[in-house]
Amino acid sequence: MRRDGQCGRNGKRAVNRISFSLKQGEVFGFLGPNGAGKTTTVKLLTGMLAPSEGEIRILGLNPAEAPKKVHAVSGVVTEHAQMYNNMTGKQNLIFYGSVFGMAKAEADKRAAFLLKQLELDEAGDQKLSTYSTGMRQRLSLARALIHRPQILFLDEPTSGLDPESAQNVNQLIRKLAEDDYITIFLCTHQLRYAQEICTRYGLMAQGRLLATGTLDELRNKVASGISLEICGDHMPEELGFLRTGEWQYESRIRSDKEIPDLVRKIVTGGGDIYSVNVKKPSLEDIYFSLTAREEALL
Repeated sequence: MRRDGQCGRNGKRAVNRISFSLKQGEVFGFLGPNGAGKTTTVKLLTGMLAPSEGEIRILGLNPAEAPKKVHAVSGVVTEHAQMYNNMTGKQNLIFYGSVFGMAKAEADKRAAFLLKQLELDEAGDQKLSTYSTGMRQRLSLARALIHRPQILFLDEPTSGLDPESAQNVNQLIRKLAEDDYITIFLCTHQLRYAQEICTRYGLMAQGRLLATGTLDELRNKVASGISLEICGDHMPEELGFLRTGEWQYESRIRSDKEIPDLVRKIVTGGGDIYSVNVKKPSLEDIYFSLTAREEALL
């Protein structure tokens, strides 16, 4: 996917010169705060908006030229998805299945399967008006999956869910990617959550794509190094560890490969090791480092 610009009403580019591509079966975290351009990008990818410049392809299809074909191979879950309150959960799923051209019997069978997967089978015959926020969110995910899409766009998929329900949704997302080979495009501003579930990331700020890559690739881009934390005693001074507390020592290293040699040198030098901990930059650390770098360039 290549996007060069999408202008808002005030003439400001909501999305400015971003370019990336996704592999089948990966969980891609599209990350950034509100206003970063995430929702605009999803609208462009799903044909709800037309780009002012650039080119987009979803499984070889141009969303601006063939939005119906793109919708047939994709599913979308927004934070406030609209469904029909006067219909039951199962009736909603069957209705949306019919919209995608599914036969009633096929849609009925698929709906029952998804309701069970998302622990909504007991509420399947209840009207949507009785559903809690978390139940609605899970039904929205089922609706997006009813027609077996090849790519799934998720906007804060665990919003409003209790911890157990959120864990079940996360397990389903991983299963969809690993077993069913569905590509997951996950939008969120929760960087810690994204680090747990995504396999690759795109970091957005003010309509610009700061970087893409796996967590290790992003760590290499910020070059902030790795901290080796040792809990021990009698640390050999020649190794240059900084004492940070009682029995606490720290040193910067370039890679994990240095650790075995350092541990051997500590032991042979008369040191006692109680524990070893490797501290690497988190996704939050990387994001703030990249945004600070971007601001410095402006």
